[in-house]
Amino acid sequence: MMKIAIIAHKEKSLGGGLRELRQVLKDRGYTNPPWYEVKSSRQIPALARKAVANGTELLFIWGGDGSVQRCVDAIAGQAVSLAILPAGTANLLATNLNIPIDLVSAVDIGLQGDTRRLDVGVLNGERFAVMAGVGFDALMMRYADDTLKEHFGRIAYVVSSTHATRMNSRKVRITVDKQTWFKGRATCVLLGQMGSLAGGVRVFPNSRPDDGLLEIGVVTAENPMQWARVLASMAVGHAERSPLAQMTQGQRVDIKLSRPTVYELDGGDRKATKHLRAKIEPGSLVVCVPREVEP
Repeated sequence: MMKIAIIAHKEKSLGGGLRELRQVLKDRGYTNPPWYEVKSSRQIPALARKAVANGTELLFIWGGDGSVQRCVDAIAGQAVSLAILPAGTANLLATNLNIPIDLVSAVDIGLQGDTRRLDVGVLNGERFAVMAGVGFDALMMRYADDTLKEHFGRIAYVVSSTHATRMNSRKVRITVDKQTWFKGRATCVLLGQMGSLAGGVRVFPNSRPDDGLLEIGVVTAENPMQWARVLASMAVGHAERSPLAQMTQGQRVDIKLSRPTVYELDGGDRKATKHLRAKIEPGSLVVCVPREVEP
């Protein structure tokens, strides 16, 4: 049997909770695996590194996007597979990988599914698996706090986006692979490792998480009406057709802003800054995914 370990954010819920998770694992022969429970996602990196150092081959992470991102940041590049138990609100990585929001199914994918090697993005020294950005999307994540998500679930992001559309634009200069790509005023810069944001909005329809490239997008919408046009394009999977959005790909990105602006990684907001550097780490993360159905 594989050597497994579990890290669980005990404030998050899925199915019958952690009691059911213990029973499901016991039914599959794992009676007393190493088990860590945390109250904050900030506690996760140290525990993830401890599990890897102890020889864990398969690490289950129970939590939301913040928990998964902290775990990815700690174990990417290590000899361990990650199994996601999606107990959050948006569950960005699980959604992009077609991992169901179902406890038993998610456990079985970890124990019996396939594995896939994925690229990982790095922004200001911190890894992300789905998407990062500065400006509008970071404000949207900040406004959608735990209280709002507890009451409204995924609709919290719709509510918070109405506030974020009022953000004033900044002067932005974006260099991609040492070449100036964008210089002007913008309200959002996105870096994508996968295609979909919260709510299933498809931002980068042609993205592949194993092509060794970051997807890069910039939005110049200045008011709620213009943002409505951009979001409508995203909703139908054609954000690239909006005159208020530009997109490209690259391996290294340098973003300079005229004033400090909040940014986010996989849904978790970070302190405002005027300078961001991003790069890609090809094939550095192994994730458990559903088995492909034979044709």
